[in-house]
Amino acid sequence: MAPNRRKLPSRFQAGWSRALCRFLSHTYVSRRVTGREFIPAKGPVILAGNHAGLVDGPLVLGASSRGVHFIIKFALSRGLGGKILLAAGQVPLGKDSGREALATCLDLLKDGRVVGIFPEGSRGDGRMAQIHPGVGWLAVHSGAPVIPFACLGTRRQGESIRKLPPFRRKLAVVFGPAIDLALDPALPTRDRIGQALGVIGPALAAHVAAAQEATGLYLPTDSGRKEEMV
Repeated sequence: MAPNRRKLPSRFQAGWSRALCRFLSHTYVSRRVTGREFIPAKGPVILAGNHAGLVDGPLVLGASSRGVHFIIKFALSRGLGGKILLAAGQVPLGKDSGREALATCLDLLKDGRVVGIFPEGSRGDGRMAQIHPGVGWLAVHSGAPVIPFACLGTRRQGESIRKLPPFRRKLAVVFGPAIDLALDPALPTRDRIGQALGVIGPALAAHVAAAQEATGLYLPTDSGRKEEMV
């Protein structure tokens, strides 16, 4: 039975947005997907990966074998674009340090859904040098497997984080096997979250590095922010 603590986006919303993003990724860019088989066919899943370019979210949505509910910034949930993202089943961060969004995502995972998260928190060089604790919190409280992904080619050196990639650019999404957290059940919850983060962060960084070597698509070394490009 679906959780009734709060109203959740529907599976249909995640499904139609996945279909649309898959269509766009086949027509607008040249996209290659590997490792899709690592995403379990059913049950709760956390997809976690890097964020360097504007279209990383739609790219992963279209590449996934299942509909995904991504956590998005509050600013992205406003205006016409925000209405589209909310209709697509995405979960906006509020002004409460993300507590409500994480609680909603936990309910989605308890309902057997797929939740997507960019643990870096914002677009940058995408190398996963540091991550926010939300992914660890979700992993510990849900018990869902954490499947790493790498988005490559969405932003190149010198390009703005707000720039769309040009038509037919080669992009890649690389999924990997679930991260083995091997948490100590005897530890308090807070310590297990810290333990999870200590495993997830390096594992994501290693996955992104390996994906670059495997695909020949390399991340930029700059952050893509305006103040660094003037």
